[in-house]
Amino acid sequence: MEHYKFSQNEQCEYFPCHKTDNPEQFNCLFCYCPLYALKDKCGGNFRYNEKGIKDCTNCLKPHSENGYEHIMSHIKDVLELGRC
Repeated sequence: MEHYKFSQNEQCEYFPCHKTDNPEQFNCLFCYCPLYALKDKCGGNFRYNEKGIKDCTNCLKPHSENGYEHIMSHIKDVLELGRC
């Protein structure tokens, strides 16, 4: 196992921050999803609420077993947003 791909903080007052049937496999590495800024191109299970705000409550993509790979497969798109 590549340990840098998984981190868990059971002491966090929000742990787990999303409803899950497997809290022992919940990955906290991406506590704040770096793909949020990609809007509808993030590949996660999100919705826009009535105020137009992206709601990721039902998304477990960054917290799942292959979450690291998913984030890394889209990180170039995030970096592109910051280019001048």
